[in-house]
Amino acid sequence: MAEEHGFQAAEGHFPCANKCGFFGSPATLNLCSKCFRNHRMSEDHSNSAKSTVENSFLVASSSSAARSTVENYPAAGKPNRCSACRKRVGLSGFNCRCGTTFCGAHRYPEQHACPFDYKAVGREAIARAHPVVKADKLEKI
Repeated sequence: MAEEHGFQAAEGHFPCANKCGFFGSPATLNLCSKCFRNHRMSEDHSNSAKSTVENSFLVASSSSAARSTVENYPAAGKPNRCSACRKRVGLSGFNCRCGTTFCGAHRYPEQHACPFDYKAVGREAIARAHPVVKADKLEKI
């Protein structure tokens, strides 16, 4: 009857090699999608463990100057939460001069008790922009 309607039975589907009850295919080593994903993850973990062992040998043989430059790099990643209320800010976060990110409600220094000294920075900027001009004293006749 299947030949009359043009339907064919699926070929190449076998029960999963882990006997979990699902079907696998030859493209996934006769494993179902979940078992195949777990299999790939275990392979990736074993490969990464080998590479970390190899990297540790390379780092151990490098000079101390190279080690100090590697340690000076800060951790990457931009915070995406307000430091005051922990609200998610995403792209609309405001970076304060104290180095933290805030939401719209806490973006002003008065709202989050900012430790940054704006007055001192302002004084220094004015001093740099307007140097004191003094004329030489004239000798009295």
